[in-house]
Amino acid sequence: MKRLLQILLPLGILALAVGITAYMILNQAEPPRRVFQAPPREVVVRPVEKEDYQIVLHSQGTVQARTTSTLIPEVRGRIVAIGPNFQEGAFFEEGEVLIEIDKSDYETDLIVAQASLAQAELQLAEEQARSAQAKRDWDRLNPGQPANTLTLREPQLKQVEAAVASARARVRTAEVNLERTLIKAPFAGRLLSKSVDVGQYISPGNQLARIYAVDYAEVRLPLTSTQYSFLDMPSVYRGENPTIAEGPRVALELDIAGQTYTWQGRIIRAEGAVDSKSRQLFVVAQVRNPYGRTESGRPPLKVGSFVQARIMGKVVPDVYVVPANLLRENSYVLMVAKRDGGDVLKREKVQFVWQTDDVVVVTSGFEEGERLCLTQVPIALEDYPVTAILESEVPSPEEAAVARRAAPPSGGGGPAAQILAAIPADKPLPADLKAKLDAAMAAAAAGDRSQMRDALGAVRTWAEKNGINLPPAGGR
Repeated sequence: MKRLLQILLPLGILALAVGITAYMILNQAEPPRRVFQAPPREVVVRPVEKEDYQIVLHSQGTVQARTTSTLIPEVRGRIVAIGPNFQEGAFFEEGEVLIEIDKSDYETDLIVAQASLAQAELQLAEEQARSAQAKRDWDRLNPGQPANTLTLREPQLKQVEAAVASARARVRTAEVNLERTLIKAPFAGRLLSKSVDVGQYISPGNQLARIYAVDYAEVRLPLTSTQYSFLDMPSVYRGENPTIAEGPRVALELDIAGQTYTWQGRIIRAEGAVDSKSRQLFVVAQVRNPYGRTESGRPPLKVGSFVQARIMGKVVPDVYVVPANLLRENSYVLMVAKRDGGDVLKREKVQFVWQTDDVVVVTSGFEEGERLCLTQVPIALEDYPVTAILESEVPSPEEAAVARRAAPPSGGGGPAAQILAAIPADKPLPADLKAKLDAAMAAAAAGDRSQMRDALGAVRTWAEKNGINLPPAGGR
């Protein structure tokens, strides 16, 4: 019996405990739930308004001359002289003599050709006289009868006339060759490189120099298909001139020694094919007189310079311009709407036609006058309560700095105010120390706290001598 009791008693206690535990679990009261409501957050808003937006296309390219040419002689001979501007980098004007070839042989050829012409003209005069005499003789001996061409010496006359024409052609050729001994500039330009100098013998086909025109400079600018669609360029069809007189304006910028210079130009044409590798289309910008001196002392726009271009594209009317950092997931922005008497956040999907690093040009997604949230909210929950503050009511950084300087110091007026409050009325602070402390406090209010330490140190020294207990530094 004792052994049975030792076994059943623990089992009974265990069963009782299990029963009590089960009863407590099944009949426990549910704890009250607290609904967490996040406090409203202050956000800055701006009413959206429609405006016209000027699209600016950015590109880059290398400056090229509009006309580049190679000087090649048309006659042979030795170079006897060069012009003063036949030097690499020198400028020259149209028609200026750059190279002079020995002309003695061509002067001789001209004299020989002129002598041949004189002899042929003499023969022509004699033959004309013979022909006239033959006609008179025929008319006297055979009145009223026609004479044949041989009798009238017409074939002989034509032969002599042909000889005169040939002699005149040889004279013109000799004159042209003599003139070609002076190699002149075909346009106003600049010498890029030269291959000959005085004393060298040259022949037709030899390269003398490479030159380029300086009236215009051109830059090939690559554009994507999207960029080109916003460029105000007419389509060019067969039979039309691809050059546009007054194309879109373009500003070319070049950084020289840390300073940026700008040249104004025009887009004059678009190339006729899309680049097969980059899938871009090139347009050509043109700048007038790139080497001309200006009043501002701007350096010349040299051939080969790499420039950045800003092309004035189309003006998009009636759009909303939104800061680019407010666009989320490339599809929506945060707006602030009125709900149940309060302000809440809401997401608005937008459609935009243009995007840069700074702005997004939106065509649809919200109405004019709606409030755009300018504050970056980390977790943008739908209907999240906020407190909206108009952007126009937010003080600027300069105004905030002035307000901070004008505000009284924190902590009961700061250490100086605490010290003044601790000085008893029967032992007033001497006038010189009071003036010094007031000056230090005024400088501290203006942002200069360099005088405060010396002033407080002098006041503490005076207080110790007079048995006055002052609060420790910092109010501790």
